[in-house]
Amino acid sequence: MTINDLLAVQVVSDPQVSPQGDRIVYTVKVIDRETGRSNTDLWLVDRQGKTPRQLTSHPGSDRHPRWSPDGRSVAFLSDRSGSTQVWLLPMDQSGEARQLTRLPLDVEGPIWSPQGDRLAAMVSVLPGKSFEETAETLRQRREAKSQAKIYDDLMVRHWDTWDDGTRQHVILIDVADGSARDLIPDWTAHAPPFFSGSSTDYAFSPDGEELAFISEPLTEHPWTTNKDVWIVSTRPGENGRSATPRNLTAGSLGAEAAPSYSPDGRFLAFLRQERAGFEADQWVLTLFDRQTSGVRPLTLKLDRPIEEYAWTADSQAIVATIDDRGSVALVRLDHPAQREYGPDLPRLTPTGTHRGIRPLPDGGVVMVRHHSAAPGELFVLPAGSDAQLQPLTHHNADLIASLDLNRAELFTFKGAEGTDVTGWLVKPPGFDPSRSYPVLCCIHGGPQGAWHDEWHERWNYALFAAPGYAVVAINPRGSTGFGQTFTDQISRDWTGRVYEDLMLGLDHALATYPFLDGDRVAALGGSYGGFMVNWIAGHTDRFKALVSHAGVFDLTSMYFTTEELWFPEWEFGGPPWNAADPKLYRAMSPSTYVESMRTPTLVIHGALDFRVPDSQGLAMFTALRRQGVPARYVWFPDENHWILKPANRIVWWREVHNWLDRYLR
Repeated sequence: MTINDLLAVQVVSDPQVSPQGDRIVYTVKVIDRETGRSNTDLWLVDRQGKTPRQLTSHPGSDRHPRWSPDGRSVAFLSDRSGSTQVWLLPMDQSGEARQLTRLPLDVEGPIWSPQGDRLAAMVSVLPGKSFEETAETLRQRREAKSQAKIYDDLMVRHWDTWDDGTRQHVILIDVADGSARDLIPDWTAHAPPFFSGSSTDYAFSPDGEELAFISEPLTEHPWTTNKDVWIVSTRPGENGRSATPRNLTAGSLGAEAAPSYSPDGRFLAFLRQERAGFEADQWVLTLFDRQTSGVRPLTLKLDRPIEEYAWTADSQAIVATIDDRGSVALVRLDHPAQREYGPDLPRLTPTGTHRGIRPLPDGGVVMVRHHSAAPGELFVLPAGSDAQLQPLTHHNADLIASLDLNRAELFTFKGAEGTDVTGWLVKPPGFDPSRSYPVLCCIHGGPQGAWHDEWHERWNYALFAAPGYAVVAINPRGSTGFGQTFTDQISRDWTGRVYEDLMLGLDHALATYPFLDGDRVAALGGSYGGFMVNWIAGHTDRFKALVSHAGVFDLTSMYFTTEELWFPEWEFGGPPWNAADPKLYRAMSPSTYVESMRTPTLVIHGALDFRVPDSQGLAMFTALRRQGVPARYVWFPDENHWILKPANRIVWWREVHNWLDRYLR
């Protein structure tokens, strides 16, 4: 496998089932190597998977398809007119797509009202200003001779974007003429939340008279994770103004997400995190009873975070996916109004990663499935206790058939304090058990994240292994999908049990698999994984080479330059000047142990990374070179926390493979 093969993968996503259940529309993204851009189109396949058909072919992005309630058309987003607007594609007869909205601002995330007469969507506006006034103000700013930015409060930037004063608002679109109105015109917060918000963060009630949405606090604070479920009438209030929204979860200081009404209208479900300030708390599926106003958690005892969910048409069940021991598994919650669910809930899918779940009217479920040796395709799980997954699409079949790929193998070992910890082993292509292979120890980010049995578009196991390496990817303390206690055990302990888990896991792999060469081992990580690589550099000489991508070097300076302050305040017990243990920031900073760094290190960073600012990467590189340690600094002026552009991804992989080859082969 080469980087060209990875870039040639057709990314299948966002399946949407027709109201009749006989057809599925979905998207396929391909990379145009000439322009460096991706091209996304709509495709259609029937329930039996016969002859998938491409529906759109316009250069650019046709995405986010959503069936009208009568099944006669599909609303989707397209940038073919120069901005992102809503288009309608007839599905009951042949015909071209027509543009529905012509707003002066980009539109995102359209969903249909159950009656089919309106769409809800989101637009970034200046609070209190119309769409036209917002567009004109932004134009004047772009064309001004001075591009100075002036702020009186936090946060001034987020992820890779400077705050320009706009806020995401939910809007209503009239399907008859494409006109739109802001449901919350004076709202001073993002609703849905900026960056993480999507069309899953607002939903129509079955009668179309109410819309539930997720909002950040009206007074925005970068040191809180609080997000609430609000409801608002979809009909104009007095004097034609929008009605006043009502907060359903005002007493909760944690985060809520993904509201969804049961089709019978009795319940409003949503995801909830109980603990304020902790972005990696367990996501619990929760029910709000619209008749009694009672709120009840459904999956707290399951001890696994819910990733996504959907009601069945009869309101008698919810299908969901959970992060579960290195897989993303499908589960079914029957009769959710009557019970809670524990760890004995059956997993309906084999190991692998399953996302984009959509229930079928007959009780089956359509989803995107992928694993470590196969990119995503559409599958259907028919109804029935003994049902087996059936493939619906084969967009990448020829490409995968031409490659020598090995599936990730799970292993378990005793980590810190004798706790069971797991990891994945991926063998190189052309594997010969009599040979000895260099080892790549990959460390995931988060730190509350996990290595899954998945096909990753960037940190791809197969491409790491391609030159002849064995990949060891361990899920140490802090990883998700192994119970909330396991996840919690990294907070205020970024360098203790997790470090021991990683070293013990590597020791176990080297002792268990005789084809692993313990004298030729490198460690690689991104984000928190980059932090751990920086920590490793100052604490052990067992690795021949290191790769640190977007890694934290100094926790104190990181606190003062990052954006979401709730994250370091939770992880280290408060801000640096008022932490529960003021020594933590210094004691756990790789910068404290610079004098012990001796391992050759490749340092990579993006200039638009506002989560872990690029000064962290530059500082690590400076510390290494000032001491004469072999190092290389690869800096991308047009990338953020992730390396996304095709040309930059090619450079990333070239530099990583060359660095590893220099020290391991």
